[in-house]
Amino acid sequence: MSLLARLDRLPLSRPHYLLLLLGGLGYTFDGMDSAVVAFLLPSVQDEWGLTNAQLGLIGSATPFGFLFGATCAGLLGDRIGRRKVMMWALAVYALFSIVGAMSPNYEIFLGARVLAGFGAGAESAIIAPFLSEFVPAARRGWFVGALAGFFSFGFVAAALLGRFVVQPLPEGWRWAQVITAVPIVMLLWWRRSLPESPRYLLANGRTAEAEAVVLDLERKVQAATKAPLPPVPETAVDKPAEARKIGLFSALKFLWTGRMARRTAITWLIWFVITFSYYGFFTWIPTLLVQQGITVTKSFEFSIIIYLAQVPGYFSAAWLGEFLDRKNTIALYLAGAAASAFWMSQMTDPVMITTAAAVLSFFLNGTYAAVYSYTPEVFPTWIRASGTGLSSAFGRIGSIIAPSVIGMSAASLGFAGVFGMTTAVLAVGVVCTLLFGLSTAGRSLEDLTETDTRKAATR
Repeated sequence: MSLLARLDRLPLSRPHYLLLLLGGLGYTFDGMDSAVVAFLLPSVQDEWGLTNAQLGLIGSATPFGFLFGATCAGLLGDRIGRRKVMMWALAVYALFSIVGAMSPNYEIFLGARVLAGFGAGAESAIIAPFLSEFVPAARRGWFVGALAGFFSFGFVAAALLGRFVVQPLPEGWRWAQVITAVPIVMLLWWRRSLPESPRYLLANGRTAEAEAVVLDLERKVQAATKAPLPPVPETAVDKPAEARKIGLFSALKFLWTGRMARRTAITWLIWFVITFSYYGFFTWIPTLLVQQGITVTKSFEFSIIIYLAQVPGYFSAAWLGEFLDRKNTIALYLAGAAASAFWMSQMTDPVMITTAAAVLSFFLNGTYAAVYSYTPEVFPTWIRASGTGLSSAFGRIGSIIAPSVIGMSAASLGFAGVFGMTTAVLAVGVVCTLLFGLSTAGRSLEDLTETDTRKAATR
């Protein structure tokens, strides 16, 4: 009897929701780490008398660390296991957040931000492929989209930290980093009993361990639902393709060869488009609000409103992903973001700018929910973590260059020009997703990847 068929026929219940919570809390802290930097910059500038160039390096430190963290996590996740990488990534993030809080000078603080970003990037790249391998096909899009939705809680928490900790308290910028790091210790304790992915275990020939994981999950689901388990359906694929040792170059060779090349190209493009637009927007929105005549305090308060709009954005897209398919949901939310960016470019009134910005935030984050669901689905089990990590890493290039590109554009094109350019980038993403994206809703991971890519891999 196929272990994968047994796993996929289980209804979502308390054991799955516990996985969702333990993975989602990690994304919450990743989101806090990404967002809190914008609120730390004024304080660290005063602390050490930094130039704008030095502030720019701090702003780029976290996404720079994210890029390498995502790359390493994907490659290691396929070699040594998803769970082990997830645990170590979280520990690295917590450790260097504390180092950043205690930094005596600019240089140590900058290094700590890069390494904390490395841990956060590794964590964010491994959670989605790891947990997607536990979830039945019929609910996988909602589950992973909702998982990504926890990012929004981190951004809202970061905005609240900026307003009520960083701004009013002496050494508030240090305490904010401690607050983002200390709860990680408890999360690591909670996660200690998480099982390894049965799909990873099967691909690596560890059938007995995979059997134990599936059997334990079956028992927990039956206890939670207090009902007999559904019958096991017939399945064409009884196990994932056999794992093989891969490095960066062999992974890239496979991802950009034959039938995988199209999947890889559109996935990387989507990640770049959304990450460029997202980080360009959220890095500069407080400054652009001030330039439009809004006070710094009001700018922080308006930022909280804009961040709050992320929450319904994520969870609405997670829900729609099962009905419209992931690729159509991505295209819809990218189109909504493009329209919102154009709307924002035409506004001059502060209230209308904030309203348009909140709508843009809704659609940008909704896109992320669908992208996090879509990405693990298009890569085979043996290279799923690497494919997801490299896609995320390529997107991080957009997050690194976006603040500089937006900054230069703001100087020459003005407020309207910045968001007009964002509209154009998002529109490219819409067209390419509709033309070249893969339909994934309701299909098992093996149906999506193993049949076609086994043929490609043996050529």
